[in-house]
Amino acid sequence: IFTNVTVVQDVNYSDVYTDGAHEMDIYYPDGDTVTNRPVILYMHGGSFYAGDKTDGDCVAFCTKFAKKGYVTASVNYRLVNPLQILSFLANQDEQYEEVLKAVGDAKAAIRFFRKDHDNGDSYGIDPNTIFVGGTSAGAVAAIHLAYIDAVSDLPASPLDIQAVANGMGGIEGDAGNNGFSSAVSGVISFAGGINDTAWIDSGDEPIVSAQGDADQTVNYNCGPGLNNPSVLNLCGAGVMHPIADNVGIINDALTFPGVGHTWMANTSSSEYVQAIDFTTDFLFPLLPCSQVSSTWNCINGTCEIDT
Repeated sequence: IFTNVTVVQDVNYSDVYTDGAHEMDIYYPDGDTVTNRPVILYMHGGSFYAGDKTDGDCVAFCTKFAKKGYVTASVNYRLVNPLQILSFLANQDEQYEEVLKAVGDAKAAIRFFRKDHDNGDSYGIDPNTIFVGGTSAGAVAAIHLAYIDAVSDLPASPLDIQAVANGMGGIEGDAGNNGFSSAVSGVISFAGGINDTAWIDSGDEPIVSAQGDADQTVNYNCGPGLNNPSVLNLCGAGVMHPIADNVGIINDALTFPGVGHTWMANTSSSEYVQAIDFTTDFLFPLLPCSQVSSTWNCINGTCEIDT
């Protein structure tokens, strides 16, 4: 819809932390007069120890959706200390902790937008239409943000991850902007997965995925992250979406046959272009402006738009 976008760089979204890990770049379309625009927060990949909001696929995603009329944000989050990467890869309690930190940071970023809306609305958003997504680790964080509903969902043994979560501010995290909701309207997963499929419940948020069925880094079906037996299990699109169908969650998945994990690194590739278009079509009927005339109809694992 729009030709150019404005990027507001290095916006600190936490009222607790002031560092690069709690900054985001916010994109919005030039010349747009609408003041109730949907928001997408997008998180980079990097296995929770690498990556940045300026990664090429994140910039491309946020730019493309800002040109479609969304306000988008490429969001940084806390990463593993470089000196502790080997320990992180060997210890699943540390892996849970890092995922929960990323989830808590993203929730604070969501609350930032609602807080800003109530205090001048700098970005002209609809506070009731906020989506969260990401690439790889960013998608993992987005999925867990939406589908872990309470600390009690987390395991208490053999690792007491409930205690870990409670020590970091509970399910909402410790990155601030308290008093505002962190609820989202849907999840966008580019090569992401979930640790425990039991967290996918009836009434959960809609989800759209794009993933290669030869992905072993985040297994398209189920397997250890990074294809490393020491890393927590992740179940990708091949498992998440049949479960979402069974429990009645609005969902759709784009599968790339024979493709591995890094297809999104080339933002000119056919896979990336297809993923953007597929996501666009999925989100449209979820927007308040379109719900008057179109709804999702899901039959036998296939979801279509009825108009």
